[in-house]
Amino acid sequence: MSGPLRVATRGSALARWQAERVVARLQDSLSDRGAELVIIETTGDQRADEPLHAIGGTGVFVKEVQAAVLAGQADVAVHSAKDLPAQSFPGLVLAAIPERADPRDALVGSTLADLPTGAVVATGSVRRRAQLAHLRPDLGFAELRGNIHTRLERAAGFAAIVVAAAALDRLDLSSRIAERLDPAVMVPQVSQGALAVECRVDDQATIAQLQTINDPTAERAVVAERAFLAELGSGCSLPIGAYAQIEGADVVITGILSSYDGRVVYRETVRDERAVVAGQTLAGALSQFAGVLA
Repeated sequence: MSGPLRVATRGSALARWQAERVVARLQDSLSDRGAELVIIETTGDQRADEPLHAIGGTGVFVKEVQAAVLAGQADVAVHSAKDLPAQSFPGLVLAAIPERADPRDALVGSTLADLPTGAVVATGSVRRRAQLAHLRPDLGFAELRGNIHTRLERAAGFAAIVVAAAALDRLDLSSRIAERLDPAVMVPQVSQGALAVECRVDDQATIAQLQTINDPTAERAVVAERAFLAELGSGCSLPIGAYAQIEGADVVITGILSSYDGRVVYRETVRDERAVVAGQTLAGALSQFAGVLA
């Protein structure tokens, strides 16, 4: 291979951090080749003032980045794994899941217990809204979009905002966190806190290179969560979440399925040695309630 490894990424500070993290992990195998970032603007970036569910939800932050790799403009794509649709993009392979950061959601501005009655919490996630409404039916909610710095700038206008803890940790902004919400309190989005690195399915040399930074523990957890999403989420518009942990030889995965208003939340936990089976079994256990909530 000649020339630098071309790494496609969105242009936000967080996305650049994630891409640079992958490059740093690959440093030994890059030798003198080096790497360069290829900055791509996505639909999610272009329509930052609109609710995610109104512009397509999952995939709006990754499609253009993936297309750049397929078109030969870049060799690899780096994403927040939570932004990836459950189904693989034709022609690409998910070649590496590096070590996973904190998967939890975080409150900025106030802890959950300290939010006054009727407080307004801002988040663009229907999953976060539903679970918070279930815990605190008195709360009100407002839409919140934009990159991390934009959301933090807007935080003063609300009692609290909700963001991914990993995003704040990666940008050295963890001091802004008032509370990290335990998964027992709020089940995270599928693959939250993990990075996903894709390349072309026929690029065997790059696949082998990316495999050197794959974390098997993080990969098993993410595989289980994505199997859950593929089985349940592809045909379900209701708020869902899933979080998997590795306990010995087993994958233990917990998921939720909720009404939009959070009045009803179904939660199940499944244990299995097979990551894909664990995720699919969890989806099957929760899918029986989808008709009740629709």
